Amino acid sequence: MIKRTLFYIGFLFLVCNLYSQVETELNPPDHIKTITFQGNTQESQLPLLRLGENLLLEFDVLNGDEEDFYYKIEHYDYDWSPSQLMKTEFLNGYDNQRIRHYENSFNTYQIYSHYTLRLPNERTRGLRVSGNYMVKVFNDLDELVFSRRFMVHENAANVGVSIKRSRDVNFIDEKQSVDIVINSNNIQFTNPTQTVNTVIIQNNNLNTAIYNVKPQYTIGNELIYKYNTETSFFAGNEYFFFENKDVRGATSSIQFIELGDLYNNYLFANIVRKNRPYTYNPDINGNFLITAIDVEKPYIEADYVWIHFALSMNKLPSNKSVHVYGNFNNYDINESTEMTYNDQQNLYQVPILLKQGFYNYKYVVVDKKTNKLDEGAIGGNFWQTENDYKVIVYYRDLGARYDRIVGVGQGNSVDISN
Repeated sequence: MIKRTLFYIGFLFLVCNLYSQVETELNPPDHIKTITFQGNTQESQLPLLRLGENLLLEFDVLNGDEEDFYYKIEHYDYDWSPSQLMKTEFLNGYDNQRIRHYENSFNTYQIYSHYTLRLPNERTRGLRVSGNYMVKVFNDLDELVFSRRFMVHENAANVGVSIKRSRDVNFIDEKQSVDIVINSNNIQFTNPTQTVNTVIIQNNNLNTAIYNVKPQYTIGNELIYKYNTETSFFAGNEYFFFENKDVRGATSSIQFIELGDLYNNYLFANIVRKNRPYTYNPDINGNFLITAIDVEKPYIEADYVWIHFALSMNKLPSNKSVHVYGNFNNYDINESTEMTYNDQQNLYQVPILLKQGFYNYKYVVVDKKTNKLDEGAIGGNFWQTENDYKVIVYYRDLGARYDRIVGVGQGNSVDISN
């Protein structure tokens, strides 16, 4: 009897650990490129959809094998730990299906197959509830190839967002603060410090998102967030950009071109802007857009090009590395984004294989010992920088089994005020 009791206790402990484990995205191997996972915008970004809206996942496989890929969909709580819902409770239809729609590249130096997954479709007919989701793509050996997050929301709450200069005098020139007001005619926010969770995202980058933000004040059914430090972000600087929709023509950002097995586009060397005055430069806040000149279907007619990035600066200590950073690879830091120093030209350089288009990027410094990333080490932080912010409001009523996304608010620092 005692052994049986201990067995059940151990089993329950194991289940609790499984459900409490936070899951992160898996980035793809080198032969899978240009994952665009979007909702109702052209640019690749963090998908944030209303319940019932369509979703589109696209990616390229840089070989001629026409491989089979399968997808699964999972539901998560606000902190990205697996939710307690059964699949039939959040999914209408079924997943673990082959991605049936793909086309091979046309008239390109780089051979690739372009895969498209639309949700909902005839088999996965829709999502039943709001919340955090992840789509996972597997190969025909049932091995996970990559995964991407997306979010589905209801319109049950109003979320007001305003961007302010930092109230912390130590960072008044470097940070932006997000003020939030939440109210609802449909939900009575009982015990909001326990039932309401808020996540704040800058420029669709979940790596720097602020979690676990609780209401600072409550007035009736209105939740107010006006923190000095808890909801503030380093403002960064405007992104660098390049456009190579014509791979054979130099532009204001492309210095010269060479043709080998593939086209090589060499960018003009960028400079360190940390100690320079802020200059406004329109950007798309780290995103990218696939485009090519004089083609009808850029998703299969745009070619892949080696983009040679260059940064003019002094060599850093051996414990620090410089990386190219942007949504083109889901803000991932890896060996392919790490730059090497050219002592003869006093430049950091790296070639990255990218599909034709318009790209935003920046340079960041990583401490190799702590793995800590400093986004402002090269570009600096300026309170005037134009940034997009999203505020996602999660609500779990007493006794509920999952976190609903009941409202979403958006703000832009172009309207920043004191």
